[in-house]
Amino acid sequence: MTDGLPLPRRYWAILTIALGITMAVMDSAIANVALPTIAREFHAAASTSIWIVNGYQLAITISLLPLSSAGDIIGYRRIYIAGLALFTLASLFCALSHSLAMLALARVVQGFGAAGIMSVNTALVRFIYPQRMLGRGIGINAVVVAISAAVGPTVASGILSIAHWPWLFAVNVPIGIAAVAVGWCALPLTPLAKHPFDAVSAILSAVSFGLLIGAIDAVGHGERPALFIAEVVALLVFGYLLVRRELRQTAPLLPLDLLRIPTFSLSVGTSICSFTAQMLALVSLPFLLQGIFHFTAVQTGLLITPWPLAIAVAAPIAGRLADRYPAGLLGAAGLLVFAAGLIALALIPQHPSSGDVVWRMALAGAGFGLFQSPNNRVMIGSAPRERSGAASGVLGTARLLGQTAGAALVALAFARSGEHGETLSLYLAAGFSLVAAAVSSLRLMDRTGTAAPPLQDADATVGD
Repeated sequence: MTDGLPLPRRYWAILTIALGITMAVMDSAIANVALPTIAREFHAAASTSIWIVNGYQLAITISLLPLSSAGDIIGYRRIYIAGLALFTLASLFCALSHSLAMLALARVVQGFGAAGIMSVNTALVRFIYPQRMLGRGIGINAVVVAISAAVGPTVASGILSIAHWPWLFAVNVPIGIAAVAVGWCALPLTPLAKHPFDAVSAILSAVSFGLLIGAIDAVGHGERPALFIAEVVALLVFGYLLVRRELRQTAPLLPLDLLRIPTFSLSVGTSICSFTAQMLALVSLPFLLQGIFHFTAVQTGLLITPWPLAIAVAAPIAGRLADRYPAGLLGAAGLLVFAAGLIALALIPQHPSSGDVVWRMALAGAGFGLFQSPNNRVMIGSAPRERSGAASGVLGTARLLGQTAGAALVALAFARSGEHGETLSLYLAAGFSLVAAAVSSLRLMDRTGTAAPPLQDADATVGD
């Protein structure tokens, strides 16, 4: 198989990846902004309308690993294009929804489409770019993910200022159709594994991760102890059954084979901690800027913008560096800078100027951008090529688990600390960033190699 795609096909392929991941990630943030408006229109309680967000997130989380495993078997291109098509169709149904139940159901379907996109996008990058340029390709992907997540609320506010809420979802339709058309022509054929799809493991994985998300959310929102205990007990039972089954598989859906690679498992831990830190900050900062420092909503959006802009500058540079220097070193350095930015935000003066906020945001964003590309590169690069889908699924799952944990910790900090919840959240974020830096640095001591031994039943043939 050739090493990467030739030009200009490579550009069209990465454009497809960028369009898909932008829509999937941004829609996670966009619905948050529209929730109050949608709840008022459908005369729904806030506790009911939250399913517009939770249904989407839950569908993504429970299906990422099964879809990444399916990508190994039937081809990443097929999974990605199918995910794009389903996401686009579901976006249309979201825009046409005339009841909260219909909208929530459409959002769940949209979440499954987004999972198809997220589960294999990084695996496809591995086949789009030559091996010597893998860090650069993953750097571009990291920029798209980070910026999409950070600017989603700003984009949603802009759309809502000139149009009705259905347009938040309707704008995805022409973009999605274009992405499917371009992807059909440009995305690469990839090797196909010969082992069958494990439906039992897929069900156990979905139930286990669903219970894990539910337990994390229960902690953050102060659910009844009995409910939390029941979720944890059920999680332990289904998690045990899943792990026991996966230990007998040569190409497990829950990639225990990859987690045995020290570099890979350390990168997963680094990713979870870092995204927990990022979500702690991004959720709490609007409350700090508006509630404590009395900036307007528009000013808040502008003041947070240096964060994704700094990521956009730092991530491609870090991606190039990742092709030459150890990810453990680059990741630890970036996370230390990230922690410094978070601490600086926590220590911001009582009456800050715009400049006081901007340089702190930029410092945090630059640190996160310096960490993310090398970390993602080593997660994908340390897995055998025929297990790229599994590695990509773990990458997305680690990000979602970190974001879920971060959001829950913000809710917990606000509930326990009252008016100091914003500052506590930023200190917690800095703490998680420092832990992530320590875990990242452990990779410098790994001298066991980067790839797992070949899988016995994963002989590959090219096809799609």
